[in-house]
Amino acid sequence: MSFGTRLYTWLNGKFVGSDESGNKYYANSYNHADLNAKRWVIFSGEIEASKIPPHWHAWLHKSIDEPPINYKHKYSWQKNHKANMTGTRNAHFPPSNPLSKNYNPDQIKVDYESWSP
Repeated sequence: MSFGTRLYTWLNGKFVGSDESGNKYYANSYNHADLNAKRWVIFSGEIEASKIPPHWHAWLHKSIDEPPINYKHKYSWQKNHKANMTGTRNAHFPPSNPLSKNYNPDQIKVDYESWSP
């Protein structure tokens, strides 16, 4: 977080809520229907946009007026939000990829035969 964001948050920010990742959400107006109100997030840890859950993303972009403070999944099949792991050690690699934790070149099944003239 830059000095300017920290100062603006301290002077104008009104804490709205936080998510399960510890990100904190602010607005410069308590009137949630105010179309001119600014909304922003202070990230917990590394600044990474994929850490914002979809329901808070909708509030930040003014798709919904009320902040999703007590958000619960609507359906039993919904899963909790997970940030994008690409570029981290937790990234997914298929078993045939040399970067996979389970990589074994002897177990790779070849589904084709190369053509020879």
